[in-house]
Amino acid sequence: MRILILFAMLNFSVFASNLQMLQISGVKANIDNKQIIIEREIPSECIEFGMVPELFWSEDFASKNVSSKCKKSFITTKGVVLPIKYNENIKTIGELEVLDFIKNRLLKEPQKYALIDVRRESWFKLGTIPTAINIPFDEFEKDEFFMDLFENSMKKLNVKKINDQYSFKDAKQVVIFCNGAWCKQSFYAINNLIKIGYPQEKILWYRGGIHSWNSMSFTLYKPKSND
Repeated sequence: MRILILFAMLNFSVFASNLQMLQISGVKANIDNKQIIIEREIPSECIEFGMVPELFWSEDFASKNVSSKCKKSFITTKGVVLPIKYNENIKTIGELEVLDFIKNRLLKEPQKYALIDVRRESWFKLGTIPTAINIPFDEFEKDEFFMDLFENSMKKLNVKKINDQYSFKDAKQVVIFCNGAWCKQSFYAINNLIKIGYPQEKILWYRGGIHSWNSMSFTLYKPKSND
């Protein structure tokens, strides 16, 4: 399991990879004359189940004495925890900033802003942040075999193609999110956008994603089809 995680992390920036290494190697600390390793403690049975949407949205998380209406449960042992920053140029935001973005930017000038859920459509349909559109992370990649998907994604973000070159002059400011702090899809989406020249000052990262949004009991919307 550790080898697989390390291999996947090689695609990230050096800064991000160094931080993520800590959860794999652990941090050794001497406490009360005893060496303790601080790490993610993941039982083997928590690694073996598949990564399917239905497993992530059910049950309760609290004492049995708390009303079922007041509690939720979350799987806490999947994925690779990401650093709080992608880099120094891209701002990481939280739930209140997302609300502010929706209210004071997206709803007022939708031609200039976009809230983007970069998960697969099967995840998106189970529930997303209201006003979000679905552009899976790999559709930002300029792949000659899937240029139709890439071109469609660019149109949604007001990126224009001029003489085989892409102009980002009118590109939307975007908030990118996926499942949560352990979900690499938003990280990959930002990677892909930067590779094609998307202005980094126009990218915001909601690192907490759906898990943080859901844990705070903010409204989730179940779209009938991909936007």
